[in-house]
Amino acid sequence: MKKIIAFAGSNSSTSINHQLVTYASSLVERAEVKLIKLTDYPLPIFSEDLEKESGYPDKLAELLDIIRSHDGLIISVNEHNGGISAFFKNILDWLSRIEYKFLDGKKVLCLSSSPGGRGALTALEYTTGVLPRYNGEVVASMPFPSFGENFSEGRITNDELSNELNNAIKTLLESL
Repeated sequence: MKKIIAFAGSNSSTSINHQLVTYASSLVERAEVKLIKLTDYPLPIFSEDLEKESGYPDKLAELLDIIRSHDGLIISVNEHNGGISAFFKNILDWLSRIEYKFLDGKKVLCLSSSPGGRGALTALEYTTGVLPRYNGEVVASMPFPSFGENFSEGRITNDELSNELNNAIKTLLESL
């Protein structure tokens, strides 16, 4: 059975992107899904000096091992001031230092959400553009706009968005 890891790129305890990726994970059939929180892998702000002085944090190696042991990823990214969060960027920076092609052979579904009508589209575009540098293959992506209007009680309330998410998940599963 294929294995998928799912997480949000947010460190907020009330993350709407974590809610979205949790729901997306529940829709996956014929694959094992492991939902994690990146906050369980705390990393200091990356710097070359820190890397030279202290090496790689143990939590970084744990996270890399989890990614390596899965065939695909579902990632939902948030947006801060028109970009990805510093938290998620820091995770990518550390992972790419320990192993630049840390997504080698991995298929990726990228999601994003925000309270606004663009659904964190700028952060999504950045993420879908940068993950191939690490040898990840983005097979589908989807912005999820107006979270508060389209998601309630742990599920999508908008049929069009629900169908779009189901199709994106189907594309991911077919690519594995």
